[in-house]
Amino acid sequence: MRKSVKSMLSPLGKAVALACSLAMCVSLAACSSSSSDSKSSSDSSSSSDSSDKKGQIAGVTAKGKLGEKPTISFNTPMTVSDGSYVVLQKGDGDVIEEGDRVCAQGIALNVKDGTELMDTWTKNTPDCSLKVDSKTLSSTYYNQIKGAKINTTIGFGVNAQDSSGYSYILAMTFVSKSKDLKKATGEEVKDVPANLPKVTRAKNGKPSIDMNGQGSVDSLISQTLIKGNGAKLTDKNTVVVKYTGWLTNGKQFDSSWDRDSTIDADLFSDSSGQHQVIEGWQKGLVGQTVGSQVLLVIPPDQAYGDKEQGSIPANSTLVFVIDILAAY
Repeated sequence: MRKSVKSMLSPLGKAVALACSLAMCVSLAACSSSSSDSKSSSDSSSSSDSSDKKGQIAGVTAKGKLGEKPTISFNTPMTVSDGSYVVLQKGDGDVIEEGDRVCAQGIALNVKDGTELMDTWTKNTPDCSLKVDSKTLSSTYYNQIKGAKINTTIGFGVNAQDSSGYSYILAMTFVSKSKDLKKATGEEVKDVPANLPKVTRAKNGKPSIDMNGQGSVDSLISQTLIKGNGAKLTDKNTVVVKYTGWLTNGKQFDSSWDRDSTIDADLFSDSSGQHQVIEGWQKGLVGQTVGSQVLLVIPPDQAYGDKEQGSIPANSTLVFVIDILAAY
């Protein structure tokens, strides 16, 4: 959970460049549905072929092998509007569906002179914060991604709202997709210490707890309850989780299960060196694996210390059960 108990991390993920993640940039574009049947492995269609369609960018083309960094051409200088787009390459992979998590590579090109402002291809750092969810994403973002095929490249017009003042075309290539887990899935850990809180689960995975006499602690307890077989978390990950939190008296103070939602929690620190989640989450989750369920018993100095937070009294030891559903 974040350092403020009242708000959670954005589902649109961490920044790639220009103070904006690929997903956040796309959310600025008012897009229409795009579905591709082409199996061509090279040149794209030009936006001038369909310039009569509302919102399309004219005069932009792309060349290159599908699934690799494209070469994008347009006459400069030009202007773009937020919400404008063009399908530059039609993919040949699986169709992107509701609920998919999509990884995208991106290039940002300054429309004034064509210079490259950002590129994730060179260091192979795709943004995997994109999740196709009609309940949480704006229709402009959702409609453009859903129905496209993997290896599709779409260019979006973006006018930066920060001090840079850049106007650019963000060319995104959707390179892979996956599904987040619904609950922890893996091997039940058999040797959980008998003196820890006892966790049981409903059929859907929602945890309940018996504190089993758990009192305040001076040091962090991180106990794996279910060992998932997914990727190991590092302090560079954003992790997708479901969780419930209790005080040691058994009083529940928060649960994403009750909201039927997940959160995306950054395990890395910001530019000032501050963690985006409480220290107990960061230390307790790094090294765990996707698919795991983890019990955390967090001392006050790794939670909220001597500060009251909503229904959490000052100097509280906190108990969490966290299901790790995905990481990027």
